[in-house]
Amino acid sequence: MRPDRPDFIVVGSGLAALSFAALMARRGRAVRVIEAHEHAGGFAHTFEAAGFRFNAQLHYVWNCGEGQTVNRFLSKLGLVDDVRFVRYDPLGFDRMRMPGYALDIPGDPALLKSRLAALFPGERARLEAFVDEVFATADELDRVPTPVTPRDLLRAGRFRRVIRYRGASLQDVFDRFDLPLPAQTLLALQWPDFLLPPARLSFFAWVMLFVGYCRGAYYPERHFEHVIDTLVATIKQAGGEVILGQRVIDFLFAGDRMVGVRAEVVDKRGIAEDLRVDHFGGAVVCNMDPRAAAAIIGPERFSAKLRRRLDYTYSPSNFVAYLGVEGIDLRDYGFGRSNLFHTEEPDLNRAFMQMERFGDYRRPSFALTTPSLLTDDASDRPPGTQIVELLTVADFARFAHLRSANIKAYNAKKREIFASILRIIERDYVPGFGDRICFKMLGSPTTNLRYCLAPEGNSYGSDMSPASVGPGRLDHRSSIPGLYFCNASAGYAGFAGTVWTGSRLYEELTGDRFLDHGHG
Repeated sequence: MRPDRPDFIVVGSGLAALSFAALMARRGRAVRVIEAHEHAGGFAHTFEAAGFRFNAQLHYVWNCGEGQTVNRFLSKLGLVDDVRFVRYDPLGFDRMRMPGYALDIPGDPALLKSRLAALFPGERARLEAFVDEVFATADELDRVPTPVTPRDLLRAGRFRRVIRYRGASLQDVFDRFDLPLPAQTLLALQWPDFLLPPARLSFFAWVMLFVGYCRGAYYPERHFEHVIDTLVATIKQAGGEVILGQRVIDFLFAGDRMVGVRAEVVDKRGIAEDLRVDHFGGAVVCNMDPRAAAAIIGPERFSAKLRRRLDYTYSPSNFVAYLGVEGIDLRDYGFGRSNLFHTEEPDLNRAFMQMERFGDYRRPSFALTTPSLLTDDASDRPPGTQIVELLTVADFARFAHLRSANIKAYNAKKREIFASILRIIERDYVPGFGDRICFKMLGSPTTNLRYCLAPEGNSYGSDMSPASVGPGRLDHRSSIPGLYFCNASAGYAGFAGTVWTGSRLYEELTGDRFLDHGHG
């Protein structure tokens, strides 16, 4: 029998929340997850359209290898044999393309240095020194304890690179090593994984992801839907609850302590019905965006320190195209277990600014992924078809204004962006690609807000700028008794990052430590 007052009320069902709830439920604690959407999973949820099953935003993941974060988490739950991952091509998991240059990023740093030297023979020494510095920095970051203090970093000089680059952008380090611009562009062309250009991106964030993928880039063997469904089933089988279609509108207190939440029932369109439900529990775990939650709770309830940490900048948002194609096998055109990143503009800082700030997509930079080719599981599409997804940056304010002021202009802007990217695909990669498209759905920043309740359409919570990545970053501590944050902005973003965030909160509250306690 489920208790009326579970141990934990979990607000939201993103991956961090489901990770925490699954661990707690398996430990025998009563958990109740409340989600506004009709699907659990947040940005990791899967939706169906015309027989295709698309993941909302995730494309590939890292830290899934033996002994790494995701593997340890699944092992803890007894799911490591059920939720398996397929590794991308270690000889070239990311294909970087720009006019006149092509670089496939391999898992082996020695091979990466060799390929860079072949492209830029006169810059071999600088490029090799840069790559060595990147992997040495990653090794230091791996050893940083959690939580960390300044004394930890200064001890015995073990973290000299962490200290040296603590406020650096990727561009700062490019400049330090005086790398040629084309080499910078090829190395940073994963920018859609961060939605920030080199001048605004934390060097640490780039290192963790770049090296993480070199150590192993993965895709779920049975797609992301199976991952989310398995975590939900784990919670329910252990006696927990996952309640969909309820949107939290208030947080409930007994004195200074948070004791529950108030939710309104919403339909599949997110429209509120005339029914409200109060949920009480031993503690509230907030997977909702912390800034959005604080606005409901009242900033005055938080300490001055927490109010400063809540003053973060959201990550930029994105445009995405969900495509089904038929009558074609993209493997015949060089696609496989890899992603494609393309730019027309050789300066990524300029390319990003033109698209985000000015809405100019005449020379776009974008990512292309082919989920159908990453696994042998064909359950995500009709027979004889394949799935392609495209992604680039888009400004939330521009699209929100267009959508509210002129829906025809809003739809036209989406079509304009797609047409610009399609032109390049047909020119450089798949002639006649547009004629093979049998299904198309275009998403904008307002789509992120509508379906994932992401404020300002953000894709990664707080941005991954140097100011946001480091010891001052928001974590689970809220300064309010009975309230814990568990969110990409109060931990780390991405698949492995949010699994780590939910697992770390579980560890903090139970003392049951199973992660590797260097950096997450």
